[in-house]
Amino acid sequence: MIGAVLDNLREFWIVHVLLVAYTLLMAYHAYAGNRETEGIEDYYIGGRGMGGLVLGLSFFATYSSTNSFVGFSGRSYGWGVPWLLLVPFVVGFSLFSWTVVAPRLRVFTRSLDSLTVPDFIGFRFESTLARVFGAVIVLFASIFYMTAVFKGIGNLLDGFMGIPYRVAIGLIFVVVVAYTTVGGFISVTKTDAVQGIVMAIAAVLLFVGTVSAAGGLGSLGQIREATETAHLFDWGGGVAVPMLLGVLVASTIKFAVEPRQLARFYALEGAGATRTGTLVSTLSFIAVYSLLVPVGLYARRVIPAGLTDTDLVVPTLLATEGVFSPLASAFLLVAMVAAAMSSLDSVLLVTASTTERDIVGVLRPGRSDATAVRSTRLYIVIFALITAAVALNPPGDIVSLTALSGALYGACFFPAIVLGLYWRRGNGAAVVGSYVAGLGGLFLWKYTPWSEALHQVFPALVLSMVTYLVVSVLGPQIETERVSVLFEKGQE
Repeated sequence: MIGAVLDNLREFWIVHVLLVAYTLLMAYHAYAGNRETEGIEDYYIGGRGMGGLVLGLSFFATYSSTNSFVGFSGRSYGWGVPWLLLVPFVVGFSLFSWTVVAPRLRVFTRSLDSLTVPDFIGFRFESTLARVFGAVIVLFASIFYMTAVFKGIGNLLDGFMGIPYRVAIGLIFVVVVAYTTVGGFISVTKTDAVQGIVMAIAAVLLFVGTVSAAGGLGSLGQIREATETAHLFDWGGGVAVPMLLGVLVASTIKFAVEPRQLARFYALEGAGATRTGTLVSTLSFIAVYSLLVPVGLYARRVIPAGLTDTDLVVPTLLATEGVFSPLASAFLLVAMVAAAMSSLDSVLLVTASTTERDIVGVLRPGRSDATAVRSTRLYIVIFALITAAVALNPPGDIVSLTALSGALYGACFFPAIVLGLYWRRGNGAAVVGSYVAGLGGLFLWKYTPWSEALHQVFPALVLSMVTYLVVSVLGPQIETERVSVLFEKGQE
């Protein structure tokens, strides 16, 4: 055992040096974040006083996990050119979130003293049931997503460094839990900003190395002419178009509704920070995803045998001699570890804060900030343990788990959040009804004869929206002074 460890250290010494340096940087940010945290508002959302540069990078980085570097990059290996549509979908939904959701959500949540997405929904619609039900949805969706992240980094460390899958998951668990519990939101966002820069450099290295190994940008012509890969350039060749569009929507609609993304809007210090964040995140997504998404397609020239699991494309590229230099391979691996951490830390914090504030806090109100922070730290550890255990035998591939998580958020939260910010009508019954309709559409669609032709996110979204609109129109309207004040402030 000891001999194997020593051999690994000698063979991959560059990786280990970079990982140690990176871990020390995370430790510093955890220490600094802890010093700046004085109460629950600081721990959850950074005291609502953070700038657009850091939050824009954090918004980009927390979405761009190993799911992107391993799952999204690899998927074009199997689905081909149509998968490149992911780039405009990512950019479009990100812009929608920053320009439509962010301005009003920042104002509304500040006015309501909201710290989480479920408590915003509960306060906005004056419904404890909608709040608690929403919190439960967050927990399940988060576990699906974090499982995908753990799977990605486990495959990567196993395939490239020979670190057993289970050991890899354990190592990432320890590091992420440590700095997230200590530093809270301030630590998470600052580390995310660093991770975002690292990921941008890594995207360039991954693209350039893969394209060079494939024979240059023009090698796409050879891929198209080859009999075994010609179908990758046809609509419906690698995947049915309705299914493709469903996965794209499910993977990107989360920008507008997922708590880990929306938490960045809670933290914005003002309108100027919102504009800066919009610019930074948009440019980051355009630059990085334009490089990441085609990687799997070019990999067809490097890995011609045909992998059945596209989650293994990038790990195989890293392990293939001659594709990347030792230093580039080491940097890419560390960058993907950083990508995993940048998402895990945000989702863990959201999951734990939601549990404390919107489930435990509702059942046991009046607890002090100090008690709430201590409990949140405990929940971070618990949910990390649960997810790591699930990841040992994951129930699906990276893209499908990511899409399921996004579909859950989109189908359940889109009406309450987006319409709730711009339409005065709506009530707790409409929100709860949209939850039930969305969940029913997602999990019952597979039993219909159309399930193979159409992704479940579409019927789920339609059912959720229709239910919300019908119940809002037919049910009582919330005409409280608080709601009126919210909309007046939102229009300023």
